[in-house]
Amino acid sequence: MTFEDLFDIDDIEDNNDVRPGPWWRHTLWTVGVTAFGVGLGWAGASSSIGESEFGLPAVAPGPFGKYLVAWAVIGLLTAGVLRATAARVLVCIPGQIAAVLLLVGTRLSLGWRPELPVLAAMGAACVAVAALWSAFALRGAVKAARRRAERQRARDEDAARTAADGGGGAVRDEDAVGRP
Repeated sequence: MTFEDLFDIDDIEDNNDVRPGPWWRHTLWTVGVTAFGVGLGWAGASSSIGESEFGLPAVAPGPFGKYLVAWAVIGLLTAGVLRATAARVLVCIPGQIAAVLLLVGTRLSLGWRPELPVLAAMGAACVAVAALWSAFALRGAVKAARRRAERQRARDEDAARTAADGGGGAVRDEDAVGRP
């Protein structure tokens, strides 16, 4: 075992951090994270601390139901992208990422009431950040799989050499570490 093997992140993937499961569990998680993020954004917009001229204004006057519905749909897409990726590979904090994106988007929308094109751009940016986060996770999983395959290939070659030498081959230095 080498020093690098002691701190190998690939072992984390074997600890059931990937979230496989039935579709209803993924759906329930997606709906829950969406409701939590949009709810926090609405709660943050409903109560304003201090003067609105010094920060983000509270909920602008008028109906705000369409903004909540829009962010709920955006949230389902955002959380769905992250959960779909997390079902296959290890994704760092997918729930927190989705909740923060939805909280910020909902809070901004309720404070300033943007027009439809701006709201669509905000939603597209939210989904794009989730897709980018998922792409980084997928890239890391591909790299980890390549490293595991290279190490396995090296072990197989060593085993083949040892078998060809009759089993009495020389011990590699990294195999002898820690042995008397």
